[in-house]
Amino acid sequence: MRMRKMTPLIAGLAGLALIAGCSSGGSGTSDTSGSTGGAGKTLTIGMPNGSQTNNSNPFMNTSSAMSLGYAYAIYEPLVQVNPIDPSADPVPWLADSWKWNADFTSITFTVKDGVKWSDGEPLTAKDVAYSITIRKDNAALNLAALPYTDVSVDGKTVTVAFSASQFVNQNKVLNLFVVPEHIWSKIADPTTDLNQKPIGSGPYILKTWTPQAATLVPNASYWGGKPAVPELRYTAYNDNNALTTALVNGDAQWGWTFIADYENVYISKDKDHNNFWAPAGLGIDALYLNTEKAPFDNVAVRKAVNLVVDREAVHTQATSGVFPLLKSVTGLPTPTGDNYVASAYEGKTYKVDVVAAKKVLADAGYTLDGDTLKDPSGAPVTFALTNPTGWSDYLTELQLVADAVKPLGIKATVEGMNADAWFTAIANGDFQASMHWTEAGATPWDLYSNIMDGAQYVPLGQKANWNFGRFQDDTATAALKTYATSSDESARKAALDTVQKVFVEQVPAIGLVARPSAAEFSSKYWTGWPTADDPYNQPQPTGPQASQILMKLKAATD
Repeated sequence: MRMRKMTPLIAGLAGLALIAGCSSGGSGTSDTSGSTGGAGKTLTIGMPNGSQTNNSNPFMNTSSAMSLGYAYAIYEPLVQVNPIDPSADPVPWLADSWKWNADFTSITFTVKDGVKWSDGEPLTAKDVAYSITIRKDNAALNLAALPYTDVSVDGKTVTVAFSASQFVNQNKVLNLFVVPEHIWSKIADPTTDLNQKPIGSGPYILKTWTPQAATLVPNASYWGGKPAVPELRYTAYNDNNALTTALVNGDAQWGWTFIADYENVYISKDKDHNNFWAPAGLGIDALYLNTEKAPFDNVAVRKAVNLVVDREAVHTQATSGVFPLLKSVTGLPTPTGDNYVASAYEGKTYKVDVVAAKKVLADAGYTLDGDTLKDPSGAPVTFALTNPTGWSDYLTELQLVADAVKPLGIKATVEGMNADAWFTAIANGDFQASMHWTEAGATPWDLYSNIMDGAQYVPLGQKANWNFGRFQDDTATAALKTYATSSDESARKAALDTVQKVFVEQVPAIGLVARPSAAEFSSKYWTGWPTADDPYNQPQPTGPQASQILMKLKAATD
């Protein structure tokens, strides 16, 4: 399995969150109290990311704390946001309240009273200001690349100013985690420090650390009360198979790994307790098309391929039904994106239509010579579909695309390659068609900007962070800018409608499947997990929502 984060050019499928692992770290079902039900049970959280190093720096995505997810049981966000339901009200956390100015260039937080760091020191507005200033002053720590200009404190309030509207980045601002100034101001280099004795405000503190597992126990100073789970064991498993075995056996009760045929492999082993949930946010997996190279420099070919791809087959065959089916022709996932769909496209869904695809090509001057489609110059239409060898889901999707275009007379080949070489190739535009993910933001802006924003265009041969297909359309670029910067809601709606029109009519990329936040979890000992019936947040253990989930867990009863 590859590691694929939601940031540009960092890998993997089953990596909907960070993927971690190592050999077993002991049973997750030890009973420290002798009581029945869930009371006293250790909760083991597993990730298949291999052996770890003793690094609990929350600013480093490669640290053990971030890879396994325990950083978010120790460090907390200002506000809890729900990425799978953009319409849901954010939940106050370390900030009691917040207010944006009219053009989203400034936000003022009111910091919660009575919060203490796990060493007993009070958490104040100065800590919040420091946590933002350290990001402003260190680009390597500003992982969200937010354009800070000023940070000021007035009593319990912290005001943060930006050089541009942060309307599309609201969740990134609200979800920032906070660190103690009295600890981090003494650290010589926060970008490399191992932070092996982390001090946070969260519900748990680090008790012990080994290469196999990090053990956490409740924070006696926690402002939110005593968490129900008496011990967390974040265990590293060597690979997907090892974590799958642990989840099936009950040795791990919370984690994320891609399990093909999960109903039979995992759910059926304990139907009363084993759960899997994969809600979609506003991100997708898309087939990026190089619009500056044949054959995808012609919109007719892009439209035709879009018309013959079977999303249902992608959903069931490539992802085993794990990744939600992409239905709307706008590329927006259902139901998260439903409220954003332009009225012109309401109810319009993807359908396989070979006849329509052939007509699009014929109208554009393409002809069939036997079983071979030829372009208006008489050259056969062919293309290569590339992704890293070993990314089985993506390679399966690519083969489904190659099979789908055969009736059109197009010969498409699927070519695996070294992952490092692929990252370089897609960034430099050295490809014809390739699968890649999009980010999932608070609005659809991230999805569309990643695919088709001219503001992110760079010429072939230069490294692109997004818009790998080098799509250029002045109307779309202007509309994306308006959506991101306008304080007028009607102007933003009109701009998003324009963006969708360009996406549908010019096919800058082909959306294939929604990209969920997935997790496996057991209710045998602990209940209160986010589910489809109670979707208070996404279910993964490796994000800022972990503290919210942990505080909602309650012991199961026999």
